[in-house]
Amino acid sequence: MALDPRRIYRLLNVIQDYDWGSLTAIPALLGRPNPEGKPQAELWMGAHPKAPSRLRDALERAPVSEEAAPTLAALIAEAPAEALGQPVAERFGTQLPFLFKVLAAAKALSIQAHPNLEQARAGFARENAAGIPLSSPERNYRDANHKPEIICALTPFWGLCGFRPEEELSEELARFGLSGASDPKALLAKMLTLDGKELERILRSCLSLRAQAPRYDWAARLSEQFPGDVGALAPLYLNLVHLMPGEALFLPAGELHAYLEGTGVELMANSDNVLRGGLTNKHIDLSELSSLLTFRPASLEVVSPRRVSDSLELYSTPTNEFRLARIELRHSSDYRASLHRSIELLICVEGRGEISYGHPKLWIRFAKGDTFVVPAAVAGYRLTGEALLYRADVPIEGGA
Repeated sequence: MALDPRRIYRLLNVIQDYDWGSLTAIPALLGRPNPEGKPQAELWMGAHPKAPSRLRDALERAPVSEEAAPTLAALIAEAPAEALGQPVAERFGTQLPFLFKVLAAAKALSIQAHPNLEQARAGFARENAAGIPLSSPERNYRDANHKPEIICALTPFWGLCGFRPEEELSEELARFGLSGASDPKALLAKMLTLDGKELERILRSCLSLRAQAPRYDWAARLSEQFPGDVGALAPLYLNLVHLMPGEALFLPAGELHAYLEGTGVELMANSDNVLRGGLTNKHIDLSELSSLLTFRPASLEVVSPRRVSDSLELYSTPTNEFRLARIELRHSSDYRASLHRSIELLICVEGRGEISYGHPKLWIRFAKGDTFVVPAAVAGYRLTGEALLYRADVPIEGGA
């Protein structure tokens, strides 16, 4: 297939089958069965070398061989200014600076944090110099990039994010007979190195209190999912968040967090760097994790979108690699894309509609689960129908 940066393409995306994934959420979104009954945790949309999206003609819906289809990375490499947009190509070269996902958690992900850009570059160089293979399970840094991210709920979504305010922490410690560790750094070291008897004692107390507050119920549930794992106590010292559909959470570098349950769209810088601290059987390096955490106790801030037009809402994040938008189509409100914009990735999560663009006009039908890339060189496009879509792009001056 000849690649043309002035055309819209459908995406063929990779599904990651991590063991915490839902058996039903992504299959239901895509309208595909899951006969093998494997967990489907993440749908990756982007150009990450681990699982790049592939392209197919947007006007053709017949099945094609994924192995034979060109990658999104190939389109960008052939024409970076036309595919990404000139301002984006000047900043990021031939790299798509973000990774777009659908995340579907049936059980908790690991307690984790991501490095800032300086930490990622230093850690990646250090592990390369030490000769640690990129595929090694002992590896902390798999690339040299940071990984700020935003998660937006498609279903009710539970997660943990950041240390609770100091006054709340002090009260919680006293309730469970813990003292001398109200400082978040000392507290984390204490909580992640508890002996088995102390862990069991606190979990028994959580079981007795689980009807009083969701954090105690979650501690009990996590201990059932990960027996003997001290990470089960994380709801006691991290902020517990319950997002409703359309609400989002932004996670900067150095913020300790864990996603617990639910389905959402996730948008992040194009990185796979994760430092883990519990609720996992994967590599844990508590010393390295502690070295990159911010340890800022704070109240939780839920991100709600800002309405730009009848059909477009934007989620504000302090990042220059990505921007998340929500597009809601009704028969009375279509969406007309800005003529000045970057590359865009679109996913339809509800309903159906049509994309129209070009001269002469091309009409592309879409439905729930369909995904597209709209290169920056596409002069403009219009969305119509009854549908809900999410859009990932790169913020540029004057873009909407």
